[in-house]
Amino acid sequence: MRKLGNDELSRPNAGEFKQLTKLPLVVVLDNVRSSHNIGSVFRTSDALLIERVYLCGISSTPPDKEIRKTALGAENTVEWEYHTSTSELVSSLKDRGYIVIAVEQVENSTSLTDYFPEENCKLALVFGNEVKGVQQEVVNQCDLALEIPQYGTKHSFNISVSVGIVLWDLFNKMKVH
Repeated sequence: MRKLGNDELSRPNAGEFKQLTKLPLVVVLDNVRSSHNIGSVFRTSDALLIERVYLCGISSTPPDKEIRKTALGAENTVEWEYHTSTSELVSSLKDRGYIVIAVEQVENSTSLTDYFPEENCKLALVFGNEVKGVQQEVVNQCDLALEIPQYGTKHSFNISVSVGIVLWDLFNKMKVH
């Protein structure tokens, strides 16, 4: 078995990437404080053809050296927007036909393993602050909440890990390729 070099991986260049069909899914980061986590979200979003990343509240925005360090250029390929208010953005997304989902531990949450999106739906996934999670005001606006099953002593994953788990799962359930 031989490890492949980057030039053998047949990845699109930035221009080609912009033309690819994206998953009808957007990521909303609600007051994520770590630029490293934000960069990781960009990199995962690039890998899984996510439509757009919304950065809200205290979340850093490109250009930022810490985002760049983990995004490795994905902040230049994935579409993104900044909004001061997550709540106002969620209202706008709902008005545009998105099903808005908090990824959070709440009463009556749905296990990620039990969630199967309807065909041709548009999803907006809201991920929260590393300590406080998704703001309650924003949770109240969401159509549902997804929870990642966990079996150990810790009550949560790092946000970038949560994003990776949820996007990979939904990518496989909603494939566009």
